[in-house]
Order: sequence, then C-alpha cells, then structure tokens
Amino acid sequence: MWTEENNSLKRIFTFKNFSEAFAFMTRVAMLAEKHDHHPYWVNVWNRVEITLNTHSAGNMVTDKDRKLAAEIDKLLV
Repeated sequence: MWTEENNSLKRIFTFKNFSEAFAFMTRVAMLAEKHDHHPYWVNVWNRVEITLNTHSAGNMVTDKDRKLAAEIDKLLV
C-alpha cells in the first residue's frame, strides 16, 4: 500500500527477479509519460521504490499523485 510521509506518496514493490522489476518500471514509465507526471524511483535487483509528489505544487501530494498511484496499482492486477 502507498504511504504518505514527508509530503510524498511512497510504495515499495518486490518482484521475483530483476527482469520482472524492470518490466514493471517500463510499464510505469509509459504511464508517467501519459500522465506527464514522473516519479522518483530506486531499483535494486527485484525491488522498486517509488516516490510521488508534485513539484509544481511545492513538492506536495496532489490529486495528480493519487491518480498516478492508482494507475500504477492497476498494473499489478
């Protein structure tokens, strides 16, 4: 689940291996382009940590972040 902390939405995703994690990141990248809203993320092997906030709103969490988070969650179904 996403958590809200330090004016950001954050979630850690864990996959079976690096290939699955990278494939997920590719799908998230396509969503980010579609929404014109790009995450900060870190990937190490099978783990992807995503942080969302809206820079143009003073690095605060906005509906734009919540909408992208919901779309990202749909990728896991």
